[in-house]
Formats: sequence, structure tokens, C-alpha cells
Amino acid sequence: MKTKSILICGVGGQGILTASDLLSDVLLLAGFQVKKSEVHGMSQRGGDVISTVRYGDEVFSPLPALGETDYILAFEKLEALRNVNYLSKKGIMLVNDFEWQPLPVASGREKYPQLIETQLKKLAGKVVLIPATRLAIELGNEKASNVILIGLLAAHMEIDQQLWIDAIGKKVPPRFKELNLKAFEAGFRFRP
Repeated sequence: MKTKSILICGVGGQGILTASDLLSDVLLLAGFQVKKSEVHGMSQRGGDVISTVRYGDEVFSPLPALGETDYILAFEKLEALRNVNYLSKKGIMLVNDFEWQPLPVASGREKYPQLIETQLKKLAGKVVLIPATRLAIELGNEKASNVILIGLLAAHMEIDQQLWIDAIGKKVPPRFKELNLKAFEAGFRFRP
């Protein structure tokens, strides 16, 4: 199998690194070679966080080139737009319909960019928007939005659903297992 690439992006505190760990676990369970990379320098201040996961029969580098990523899993709309140049022409962009207010926007000095969805649809071959944060709040915990997004990604990949469920069961603390399984199912079953 040719090496495939997934880029996960968002802001600090959204569970991006947990999601990339979970994804890597699933891919290993599926029998692939996996390499992962993370950039999270300003994550504690709401800064951008990026994790890349590459998998296949043989993977030589954890970093994809521009225009080489098969899936972008964006936890925030502006971060999706900032990373769209990594997506391949046949790639799929899966985006949480969520706007993080960076400090200049929150303080009123700047305005959050408008028409991000329109720009994404012009730049990316396929874009799926999901209200993951809203769905997670409805499930009882906003932090479950990362697993909702993982469920959406799983629905677009050809990996047995049971492997995802097994990995979630091993990764999350027992008291959060039921919530995370419901979150995964919400993302997996989501249809725009």
C-alpha cells in the first residue's frame, strides 16, 4: 500500500494530540507501519497545534509534503484554512464547524475572517463540515468533540470499525469510555 497522510490541526486544548495517538493506535492495530509528528509549541495559550500521521506498508518520514495529504482533520475552521495547502487534489477535508476566538479577535482589535467555508470549498476537492463541538455538548462534554471528529474520519477510511472501538476502549479512562464510544458513533454516523 502506498503511504497515506493525515494532518490533524486545531488549537491547544482541543484534544488534537490525543486524537493523533488514538489514530496511530488504530493504524498499528490494522497492521500498518505508522510514523507521527507533532508541533505544539504555543498550545497552552490557544496557539495552533498540528499533528501528522503517515501510514502504509513502509513509511520513511512522518511529514507530508505540501499537496500530499489524503485527509485533513481540522478541529477549528481557521486552522483548516491555514493548512489547506497540504491537502492533495483528491484529499478530503473534515472540519469542525467551530470558531476559536484568538486574542486579537476576542479583544476586539481584529475580526474573525468571514466566508471560510466558501474559501475551503474553492481550495479543497471535498469538504465535510460537522458541528462536532455542538454534538459533544449535546452528549454532555464538549471535550468529546475530538472523538466525534475521529469517528467522522473513520467513516471515510477503510479500516474495520471494531478496531476503532477497541482502541478507544484501551485509550480512554474507564469512566469516560461510554461517552467516547457515543462520540465516536455520532461522528461515524454523521451525514451532512
